[in-house]
Amino acid sequence: MTSPGFGDVRPDRLADIIRGHWHIENRLHWVRDVTFDEDLSQIRTGTGPATMAVLRNLAISRHRLAGATNIAEAGRETGRHPLRAVDLLT
Repeated sequence: MTSPGFGDVRPDRLADIIRGHWHIENRLHWVRDVTFDEDLSQIRTGTGPATMAVLRNLAISRHRLAGATNIAEAGRETGRHPLRAVDLLT
């Protein structure tokens, strides 16, 4: 149901849908935009943009699975201790 008519969706269900959208926006897209400066990326040809999006998502996911709540801080910490990246992938 991507285009419900007026009155087809209860207000509480509509609120859940909106909250779900913003949850994704705040947890993933905002982090990609702000932490990884994705909007400033100059990778624009071939499969480059999709590949980089996958790698950014992987980095975010692995840091979150490792317990990170601040992805920027976790990335800086991994940059200071590169062997930590191996731990994140295994």
